[in-house]
Amino acid sequence: MKRTIPARLAEDLGLPKSRTMEAIVKAELISAVLQEIDRAGITHAELAKRSGLARSAVTGVLSGSLQRVTIDRILRLVDAAGLEAHVKVRRTA
Repeated sequence: MKRTIPARLAEDLGLPKSRTMEAIVKAELISAVLQEIDRAGITHAELAKRSGLARSAVTGVLSGSLQRVTIDRILRLVDAAGLEAHVKVRRTA
């Protein structure tokens, strides 16, 4: 049976697969926000205002600090950047 990248990474790090997948999803969402704010010239202050989050929180999330960062907060940034996230779920091989 072929293992997915999150499964291999989880095994290598000794972490539950769900935690590894959560980190990957968060990183992908943050990357998309970073690309969009760079493209659109949106500042952290403007993103904070649009999202209702403190600027320091926005800066912390966008700097890659995933600890204690909820998907909800990241999705607020996705929305504030003018993006939309989609989730795709499928059976494992």
